[in-house]
Amino acid sequence: MNRREFVGTSAAAMMGAILSSYANANGVLAKKRIAMVGTGIRGMQFWGAALIEKFGEYVEFVGLCDINPGRVEYAKQVMKVGCPTFTDFDKMMTATKPEIVIVTTTDSEHDKVIVRTLELGADVITEKPMTTDEVKCKSILAAEKKTGRKVHVAFNYRFSPYFTRIKQLLAENKIGKVTSVDLNWYLNVYHGASYFRRWHGIKAKGGSLWVHKATHHFDLVNWWLDSDPVQVTAYGALEHYGKNGAVRGASCRSCDHKSTCKYFWDITKDANLMKLYVENEKHDGYIRDGCVFSPAIDIYDKMSAQVIYANGVTLNYSLTTYSPYEGHRLTFNGIEGKLDTWQGIPYQRASVENIDQAARHALEMEQGSEAADGFEEIILHQNFNPKFETIRVPRYRGGHGGGDLRMHRKLFQNDPVAEPYRHSAGTRDGAMSILIGIAARKSIDEKCTVRIEELTDIKPMSKRPV
Repeated sequence: MNRREFVGTSAAAMMGAILSSYANANGVLAKKRIAMVGTGIRGMQFWGAALIEKFGEYVEFVGLCDINPGRVEYAKQVMKVGCPTFTDFDKMMTATKPEIVIVTTTDSEHDKVIVRTLELGADVITEKPMTTDEVKCKSILAAEKKTGRKVHVAFNYRFSPYFTRIKQLLAENKIGKVTSVDLNWYLNVYHGASYFRRWHGIKAKGGSLWVHKATHHFDLVNWWLDSDPVQVTAYGALEHYGKNGAVRGASCRSCDHKSTCKYFWDITKDANLMKLYVENEKHDGYIRDGCVFSPAIDIYDKMSAQVIYANGVTLNYSLTTYSPYEGHRLTFNGIEGKLDTWQGIPYQRASVENIDQAARHALEMEQGSEAADGFEEIILHQNFNPKFETIRVPRYRGGHGGGDLRMHRKLFQNDPVAEPYRHSAGTRDGAMSILIGIAARKSIDEKCTVRIEELTDIKPMSKRPV
């Protein structure tokens, strides 16, 4: 697929007209006035330095805000911007008057910043997940409706050529009516462990990986099926990390067991993280290289769920956080055939996939070139046909399979090409993705099946509205 098949704006994509650049009264291209709240590594690099490097002609940062004064000042240096920095959000909004606020705080704080931004007259781009529980979700939806402003949820995976090709095949009805989906996602012992040494390991901050991580996957399935979830039955446990460790320490740096612990991670080898986090621990006490066996960890490290959709499709989902390799398996079962695909499974294409697992996540986060590196495979097999078709899709190693760059282009560059697959995500998409994870948590806690309508005023629909 070429870029113009999956990037662009249309009347149906609500955020396209809102977030694209515009001309002023003199016909001169005017830059969008951007502010950002939360200057951790994702904000500083992806929403900061990478955005300025590739789309600087379309955006102007007018303010940066973080509760940690040292961290926000370092982010300003890395981003190479001249805007003022703040630790008080309202003061930033009053002083800088941005048109768009990018929200990259801890997940549990998203709702406060989003609602306040809307009240103060700006639009929002928020990192996923939109928020962490159903009460906060309702407050965001109410604020958007009341103010008339808009929220874009940054589901970058939708924009990758690989996931877009799956969407296209389903839209073309290649396997007839879809009846069930099987999705098994594997985080390796390097990437998976990283969630447990950060604030994500605390349910109150990240909503558990049901919300922080799996919302990516649930949104993809919602988008692929073009339908809403109606009920969730889930299982989960903490059996590997947290209290299960035989030894532990306050941080990897200070741990007495660093020479023997397989999960030892040396943050001192990363000058960027040392300057951003370690040198600023004195301001807020946040330890970036926390122990994966901390007794404070209370999220699940193994998860599985069955989700029933309004159009009758069943999703069987699992997430493992301590796999030898990083990747997923995905199957769509239809009345007339099936689609099978995978990513990162070493033994299926060992010559291509046998890469350094420790470096795999870092490679995915790199905002590299647009050049493809090899291919991904999708297998189309139709009933009563002994032959199957192998569909090859160009693979992009960096930037979440090429999705990061394409999402940035959609958000900030005025490209008038039509977008038939509606990649842009608003609050309804954000809500339906997190509500599956929220329902899964509730299902585990209460040992019951949870209906989505118990958690929201949104009525689940068999076919999602535009």
